Amino acid sequence: MNATSPELPTPATSTVGDDVLLILPVRNLVLFPGMVMPLTVGRKGSVEAAQEAVRSDRPLGLLLQKDASVDEPGPDDLYRVGTVASVLRFVSAQDGAHHLVCQGEERFRVIDFIPGHPYLLARVERLPAAPETGVEIEARTLALRQQALQALELLPQTPAELVHAIQSTPSGSALADLIVSYMDLKPEEKQEVLELTDLSQRLTRVSELLARRIEVLKIQRDISQQTREKIDERQREFVLREQLKTIQKELGEDGEQAAEIEEIATAIAKAGMPPEVEEHARKELKRLERMSEASGEYPMLRTYLDWLTELPWNRLSTDTLDIAAARKVLDQDHWDLEKIKRRILEHLAVRKLAPAGKSPILCFVGPPGVGKTSLGQSIARAMGRQFVRVSLGGVHDEAEIRGHRRTYIGALPGNIIQAIRKAGTRNPVLMLDEMDKLGQGFHGDPSAALLEVLDPEQNHTFRDNYLAVPFDLSQVMFIATANVLDSIPGPLRDRMEVIELPGYTQEDKLEIARRYLIDRQLKACGLAPEQVEITDAALRELIDGYTREAGCRNLEREIGAVLRHVAVRVAEGEAGPHRIDAADIPAILGPRKFESELAMRTAMPGVATGLAWTPVGGDILFIEASRTPGNGKLILTGQLGDVMKESVQAALSLLKSRAERLGIDPASFDKHDIHVHVPAGAIPKDGPSAGVAMFVALASLHTGRCVRADTAMTGEISLRGLVLPVGGIKEKVVAAHRAGIRRVMLPARNRKDYDDIPQSAREQLEFIWLDDVDQALQAVFECPQDDADALLADGG
Repeated sequence: MNATSPELPTPATSTVGDDVLLILPVRNLVLFPGMVMPLTVGRKGSVEAAQEAVRSDRPLGLLLQKDASVDEPGPDDLYRVGTVASVLRFVSAQDGAHHLVCQGEERFRVIDFIPGHPYLLARVERLPAAPETGVEIEARTLALRQQALQALELLPQTPAELVHAIQSTPSGSALADLIVSYMDLKPEEKQEVLELTDLSQRLTRVSELLARRIEVLKIQRDISQQTREKIDERQREFVLREQLKTIQKELGEDGEQAAEIEEIATAIAKAGMPPEVEEHARKELKRLERMSEASGEYPMLRTYLDWLTELPWNRLSTDTLDIAAARKVLDQDHWDLEKIKRRILEHLAVRKLAPAGKSPILCFVGPPGVGKTSLGQSIARAMGRQFVRVSLGGVHDEAEIRGHRRTYIGALPGNIIQAIRKAGTRNPVLMLDEMDKLGQGFHGDPSAALLEVLDPEQNHTFRDNYLAVPFDLSQVMFIATANVLDSIPGPLRDRMEVIELPGYTQEDKLEIARRYLIDRQLKACGLAPEQVEITDAALRELIDGYTREAGCRNLEREIGAVLRHVAVRVAEGEAGPHRIDAADIPAILGPRKFESELAMRTAMPGVATGLAWTPVGGDILFIEASRTPGNGKLILTGQLGDVMKESVQAALSLLKSRAERLGIDPASFDKHDIHVHVPAGAIPKDGPSAGVAMFVALASLHTGRCVRADTAMTGEISLRGLVLPVGGIKEKVVAAHRAGIRRVMLPARNRKDYDDIPQSAREQLEFIWLDDVDQALQAVFECPQDDADALLADGG
């Protein structure tokens, strides 16, 4: 130690491990392993770190600042790779400055910084020297040594010591570090070499930098001393550019890059961008022009400009505003769905009268298989627009909608912008499929990102994170689809016009099979229409006995199975034509999969048929009640929810209050346990709409009278005996019609839903409108007495 060394303070930490380094931030210089470099430190934290290193005889970790103007750098202001340096000398001058002489030992990478110290302290990973084995490394080392000696010869005065050092350094790693240390490079370029742990890559990069320097020295050698003294910073950049062009010319890249830049400039001019977007694109093009193709950012910027130029900024498809032609297209593609067809024709009429109007945002809600997705394609065909579909099922990242920022490797725009680019026009029909299946994760909420997309007041300036410029989505016709609305957030649901698609009746399915499904499956099986005939009776058998669904997907599968059976026979040489009737179906598909259980389920007192709504359409629901000797306990099974359990309690209380007028002994309720079960037991059930069926089942149980097998019912009950309205009337009635029910009992206050029920169901079903539960009992009991109504006359 030098005699002028100061008295060192007590350290903040008593001991540190070998993997912990005292960090010394440095400006505008990079120390390489094996090099000796003088430093001057003046910042308080740096002085204390140097003093602690000297006092504890520990090395320092030198890290380059990203921004040299920061006075007190923190962990975020420093690069993560630096050099372990031992302090050879520490001197404090009289002017308050502290001088160090450090020697680099090895590279290190910061794992994390340790807070709570007056100086920077970090846990690090030391990076060992790369192995120098192999013919390739030896060849690269030899070439780099010759290149360095060539550069030294171009200097006005050749330093003999440096020539000797380069000639006597056998190690490729040490040679690369030595050359970079003495080269006139920016600190960021030296830091780049320092971070290259792969020796082959490091030798290659140093060779590239040295080649550029040699070209500059050659140009400078030809310039007179007087001219060289007048070169300012701009002229120096010009010289570097000329040198870069010379290198590119030697590599044969200059003409290719110039043609590429010209191609992009032409594409920007033809893209029809808004003025602010075009200005931004040309600014990025200038950056690309100044950038070397070897730069890592070059392909990223090129891809970004490709996205900007390929988007349809001013390309709009012309709407087909012929209402009659649009109606014809919709009728060709889909059976029924009159409400939706009417809404599309209304939109076309409005567009014809007010071309500047905004496109609607529709949301089709209905069970699977009713044609929600295919309806979007028909709408696009009817309007003469392009159709693109974005599936939202399982999307849990906000960036899937709004895109990633360009700073990330592999960044891309979001699904909305990608779909617009695929469509090629700014006004396609864009279907957001499975809106209710959106997820939510730690990357953000994609449903929140859709709020801007689906708001006509905001989406004309939609800003994708990748593009970072506004894009007009106001001309896009968005169509969302969902099975249920409950899982769609309220603010998002509020932005859409909800249109419900019910399940199909048997007649609807028969018509759909005739018009669409058979033809589609004939093409799929390679059969001609004249080779096979499926009768209406066979189709009815498929609908009644082999499928039970709201949509038509399973029906199409069963038709496909029948036609594949015919295809086998045709392939074996039976020319046909082949006629498939109802009697042939069991031999092809096996026994019927679905049988009517109504007669069996209602053959005894205590069983009633209710109607239920499910996410996949309506369904029938059986309520079974039995009683055993006991003490008046109520047992509920079948995975009933809280609301349905309360409906059973309300029905039992109502029955007790009317026991005398129904001829029921009130004391029997205390002598028996009542068990109410709702099959199927594995499926959770909830809701108040089974109240009427619960009351009828309990009344049937206690009066000993059977409920009519052809009658189903729905409605909520009150303790006064009133029948209250419920939802899902259309779906429930369609399910009853599909199950063979002939009479349906509905709340009288649901008469407003009668017009929504399909015409075929209205014609074939008998509707009984209930104001109170007494009317329900009069309508459903099959009494052995000659006059069943006489028993209920007092209550009715």
